Amino acid sequence: MPAVFLRERSFIRITGAEAETFLHNLITTDLASLGADEARPGALLTPQGKILFDFMIWRDGPGFLVETDTAQREGLLKRLTMYRLRAKVDFAAEDAQGVTVAWGDASTDGPRDSRFAKAGILLTRTPGEHGSDPETLYDALRIANGITVSGRDFALQDAFPHDVLMDLNGGLGFRKGCYIGQEVISRMHHRGTARRRVVIVNGSAELPPSGTELTVGSKPIGTLGSTAGNMGLAIVRIDRAGEAIAEEAPIKAGGVDITVSLPAWSGLSFPTSADEASA
Repeated sequence: MPAVFLRERSFIRITGAEAETFLHNLITTDLASLGADEARPGALLTPQGKILFDFMIWRDGPGFLVETDTAQREGLLKRLTMYRLRAKVDFAAEDAQGVTVAWGDASTDGPRDSRFAKAGILLTRTPGEHGSDPETLYDALRIANGITVSGRDFALQDAFPHDVLMDLNGGLGFRKGCYIGQEVISRMHHRGTARRRVVIVNGSAELPPSGTELTVGSKPIGTLGSTAGNMGLAIVRIDRAGEAIAEEAPIKAGGVDITVSLPAWSGLSFPTSADEASA
C-alpha cells in the first residue's frame, strides 16, 4: 500500500515546562485529550476567528512536533515567539524536511492522522523521506474523503475552521478554555451559523482549474479547490447547494456539470428550506 513523501512540509519542535499550557491557551486543538500516538489538525486564528496558520500537531518526547507547510513555518515561528512573553517554552525549527504519509499495509508506527481516522483510514505521518509513491495517490485519497490543504483548497485568513470541517475532524476543542478567536468560533458553533462547508465534487468530465467558481444559474455558490481528474474539493454555501439539489437545478464548475456531496464521515447534510426557516 502507498507511502508518499510530501516535500513541502516542515517542522517546529516545541518544548519547555509550560509548552502544553502555552499552546493549549493559544491554538484551536485540545491538547489535554491528545493521545501519545495521535496527530491532530490545529490552527492559530486571527481575533476574528479566521485561520491564520494551520498545521498538524502531535506529542514527541517531552514536547510537541508541529508539521506545517514550509511556506508558513517562519511566519508561525515568529508569531509563536511574539506570544511567548515569560512563558517557559522553547521553539526550534527542525532539520527534517518533508513528511511521509503511509496508509494500509504501508502504515508505520508514526502518529495516526485523526482526520483520516474519522473516515476509517489508518494513515500515519513520519518526518523525512521514507516513501516513493506519487503524491497524486495521496491527493486522490484526501479528495475522496473531504480533507483540505491550505493554499489549494482555501486561502489563509479567508476561512473559518468550520469551513474546512475542523469542528468535526479533531481540530477544534470545545471543552477547553479560551484561545485566540475562541469567542467567534464558539458563537458560530452554538448558533449553528456555519454555512460554508467542504464538499466533494464529481464532474461529468475533467474538472477545470482550482479557483473556478461553482455556480447555479448565474449565482456563485462556492469555489473549486484541489482536483484529480473528475473529482475535486470545494468550499460551498451548503444552504444554496441544498436548494439547488432540492430543485434539481444544474450545478456547474465552469462549463462542467457537477454533483456535490458532503463527506460521509462528517454526518452533515444539506439544509432544506424547512431547516432554513427554523434556523
